[in-house]
Amino acid sequence: MKQSNIRNFSIVAHIDHGKSTLSDRLIEFTGGLESREMKAQVLDSMDIERERGITIKAQTVRLNYKAKNGEVYQLNLMDTPGHVDFSYEVSRSLAACEGALVLVDATQGVQAQTLANAYLALDNDLEMLPVLNKIDLPSSDVAATREQIADVIGLDANDALAVSGKTGDGVPELLEEIVTKLPPPHGDENAPTRALLVDSWYDSYLGVVILVRVVDGTLNRGQKIKFIATGAEYVVDKIGYFTPKMVNVDVLHTGEIGFIITGMKTIHDCKVGDTITDARATVDMLPGFKPSVPVVFSSFFPVEADDYPTFRESAEKLALNDASFMFTVEKSSALGFGLRCGFLGLLHMEIISERLSREFNLNLINTVPSVLYKVHLRDGEVIDLENPADMPDPTRIASVEEPWVRATIMMPDKYMGGIMALCSERRGVQEIFRMWEIVQCWFINCRWQKLCSISMTG
Repeated sequence: MKQSNIRNFSIVAHIDHGKSTLSDRLIEFTGGLESREMKAQVLDSMDIERERGITIKAQTVRLNYKAKNGEVYQLNLMDTPGHVDFSYEVSRSLAACEGALVLVDATQGVQAQTLANAYLALDNDLEMLPVLNKIDLPSSDVAATREQIADVIGLDANDALAVSGKTGDGVPELLEEIVTKLPPPHGDENAPTRALLVDSWYDSYLGVVILVRVVDGTLNRGQKIKFIATGAEYVVDKIGYFTPKMVNVDVLHTGEIGFIITGMKTIHDCKVGDTITDARATVDMLPGFKPSVPVVFSSFFPVEADDYPTFRESAEKLALNDASFMFTVEKSSALGFGLRCGFLGLLHMEIISERLSREFNLNLINTVPSVLYKVHLRDGEVIDLENPADMPDPTRIASVEEPWVRATIMMPDKYMGGIMALCSERRGVQEIFRMWEIVQCWFINCRWQKLCSISMTG
């Protein structure tokens, strides 16, 4: 496949705006799976995802599409979660792409994660393609949604495609837009191997499976590779891509996304965001990802004390699968050994707890979730407090700081009173825009719209 005919892109949207359903239609139209193999939300492979109707884990699939110009294109599609608790999955997927489909439900319009994920795509300097979904529903309003995309996000949505992930309307036109408007990957095929470690997970039969994006050079079966961050060296046993079925090949070329299996036994050699290169080469590391910052903390303990070693090993395997899940060892006088875990939100905590129970047959109990506090002591020391049990003697405390959120809330005028009352009930403090903030907003809008001037109200 010519490098100019490769397109790497993600689908980003608010939760329940139809990302996985649209992915189904793209797979169906390009022949990624036969009709008898298709099922609803085919990329949602976990039982929890299918039961709850949400995407938890970003999935990658390679599709071959013959365009109207007669050329065959390789489309590497990454379906991402929509819930804010799994935004780290989105950020890692975007780092491996050159473009993003910003999907908006035509019945609901732009919502919180639509805007947040669009900002993530902008930070990664991606080409964004706005797409309106669910046009088959009677309540869809295409014209108003296009106007809202332009006003709120700042993308030119006059020519935004209107599609239906359920019926397939507009999907052929969308495939043409992808190959004509999204850019191909950049990279040097003749340079030493450099590949970004995008994701990894543990397979009971294959061991550690590593998802990579080849930035420069090639990755070959039998090649001896080195993980720059850890210094570990391995030989590539298997190499391939997902259709979404596993397909083995002998080489991954510049710009392609696929998996490698090295027979890795220890998960500590595999760090998300690391750079993989040839064992004999000396290259600069790729930028990688910003580390995730947990905001909710809870301690987990096995009901049976003898299960702690199994629990610890299971948590390490799960952390390999979910890079935003972090933990440290903790000991309780009442419950024995356990793990103090950090999560990106309450749903993230709930999903991790359920996965530990289901996938590893563990019976766990957990403490009430809390957030991080900063405790200022009278001697000038500042302590980061995750566990209430570690609170120092009150006589040593000078002050305590708790997390606050600075939020910008966009709403129609008719909801102003209710939103202000809700904020007041949650100890919210309304801020008055200062002149420098107005100027800052003006520059942000200009960056989005690439215009010289905008009209402002208020």
